[in-house]
Amino acid sequence: MIANEPSQRLSNPQNNGKIMAAWEGFLSGNAPQSNALRCLIDDSWRRCLEVQVDPARHQALAPVNADILSSLQYQHRELLTAGKQVMAMAKDLLAETETIMILTDPNGMILGVEGDRRALAAAENIHLIAGSSWNELICGTNAIGTALSIGQAVQIHAAEHFCAGIKQWTCSATVIRDPYDGKILGAVDVSGLGKTFSPHSLALAVTTAGRIESQLAKLEMDFRYQLLERGMAKMSSATDGLIICDRRGYPIKANERAATALLARGIDFDLKNTIPIPTLSVGTFAPLKFPEAPDWLCEDWLEAVLDGGERIGTLLTIPGPRQTGVSFHIAKKNVHASTAVATDMRGFAGIVGASETLAKAVQKAKLLGKTHVPVLLLGETGVGKENFAQGIHRSGPAGERPFVALNCGGLSKDLLASELFGHCEGAFTGSRRGGMVGKIEAANGGTLFLDEIGEMPLELQPHFLRVLEEGEIYRIGETVPRKICFKLVAATNRDLRQEVADGRFRMDLFYRVSVTSIRIPPLRDRREDIRPLVEYFLRKFAEQYGVEQKQVKPEVVAALENHDWPGNVRELRNVVESMFLMASGQSLGLDELPPEIELPQTSGCINLKARASAMGKLEDAELEFIRETLEADRGNLTLVAKHLGIAKSTLYAKLKKYGLDHLVSGCRDSNHGKFVVNRDGREELEFLDMRK
Repeated sequence: MIANEPSQRLSNPQNNGKIMAAWEGFLSGNAPQSNALRCLIDDSWRRCLEVQVDPARHQALAPVNADILSSLQYQHRELLTAGKQVMAMAKDLLAETETIMILTDPNGMILGVEGDRRALAAAENIHLIAGSSWNELICGTNAIGTALSIGQAVQIHAAEHFCAGIKQWTCSATVIRDPYDGKILGAVDVSGLGKTFSPHSLALAVTTAGRIESQLAKLEMDFRYQLLERGMAKMSSATDGLIICDRRGYPIKANERAATALLARGIDFDLKNTIPIPTLSVGTFAPLKFPEAPDWLCEDWLEAVLDGGERIGTLLTIPGPRQTGVSFHIAKKNVHASTAVATDMRGFAGIVGASETLAKAVQKAKLLGKTHVPVLLLGETGVGKENFAQGIHRSGPAGERPFVALNCGGLSKDLLASELFGHCEGAFTGSRRGGMVGKIEAANGGTLFLDEIGEMPLELQPHFLRVLEEGEIYRIGETVPRKICFKLVAATNRDLRQEVADGRFRMDLFYRVSVTSIRIPPLRDRREDIRPLVEYFLRKFAEQYGVEQKQVKPEVVAALENHDWPGNVRELRNVVESMFLMASGQSLGLDELPPEIELPQTSGCINLKARASAMGKLEDAELEFIRETLEADRGNLTLVAKHLGIAKSTLYAKLKKYGLDHLVSGCRDSNHGKFVVNRDGREELEFLDMRK
């Protein structure tokens, strides 16, 4: 638009006489000359004439009463808060300049005025004061009203005003936009009598608006941080779909179950911040006419998030497609409740398996849950350390109190310190308004679960040790301690003793957090739990996706039992979910297995423990296992080592142990077997019966 050009936004006082003559002719019905007016002034005058603004008006309408003004100021409190500092500065900055600075709402209603006392007194004569509206439809062409009308910065000088009583003033104004969506929130104006004209006034207005918008952005981030802090505490333990919506009704965070829960209920809702839920718009953003809630939205799913009594957002919980009771319905078929997955599978309820090693670990965890001593969970990634931590928490006296989890890995020293200890307002650049409660303080009376504690920076360890020993915490930036009491459950997949030896973990902290410890067995050490885990996951996914339960073929279970599962239960869950979603039929076969899961050999790559039980001696089972694998792989030692899941050097040692080392030396004949030529003309190893 032409109004974007600097020459169109700034007034020229030298043209004042020509503009006054054009105004008089305009009111008489004569079109002004083409070069007499700036385009934005010509357009504004025409709008004023169209809505019959009185050109003889000498002042704005009388200000609203104090109650209405107070209500308007409360409605736009965030704008006033963001502009408080710059408006206070204007009082000193504009002293002795005979100019004032004005802040308005998006309709041109003045919310606040600061500046030179002489200018303030003159402004009262034309009602350029708080509580008066300077909308273009009421006061004609003026910087406030015209800037709001066209959404741009403008300068209106003297004769350019439409109403006669305002022509002795010069004004510069620009709009203030919401940094989030660009919506006009108000305007900032610099005004004075005509003799105070300066082209720099417009620059001052634009700069001031920019500073206010920056403050609004900071306020918005503060609200979001608080909203996320409240929501994430619930999100970490939610078993349903959970969506955090901001004050405008936009989703800003969703847990991994949200999309599935929406899909299972047939709800068409975009989680990518593109579609708001109008009924969740609150405060300044609430629509004037309260809209109807979407058909799918149940009021019971909504939970307001409050800060100091003010709603800053909403938690939206989408329950999964499950029902409690005797039976539930899936894919129009009744399925007995015995196949249902428990509503809350956190804690020990989420630990599936009956192996002896797992049962011992669970039993020990239940006993330690009744005490207040710290517990250190040892185990590889994916073994279910958080389920153990939840179980310990729930089985103890503080089971109904907060359970707060924090992963120490992947966070910088400063960020982890802030997350652990919290901070007071102004403690550092970027600190949150009102301060922040740390995870330690949030767990007061309950349980603090620190995952990957071995990755806690060395600099923070003495501070955390002091918390454990003294039972008090200092927020960053504070000098007064806060008393706290919590049960500590820590977890690591590192060897903390080695970390202590290498100087990466304090010895005193190690002995403090490892008063008691539980080693959680990896999945490869409890292969008998793989089948029940697979069946559990199949029931869970059938319920989650709202389809009929699928079965798994025995050969698939055999292949899964043969895999080493470096990612443990988490990896198994992901594999089963992938197979569940990819299977076109009602059973999972070998075709659905991912490529990293190798098929067992048809000649009998069987479970070694089962073989040992049948034969009575573990060494006999191992010998038979190696012999059968050698036969299946035709003596290819590289393949044999791979299928046995051991290093080639380990295989050589075992061959020597069982008297099969002749195969390694390249001997073409031995007491245990010999190479023969088969019908295809290729050599293969023929084994003798070594049990004779």
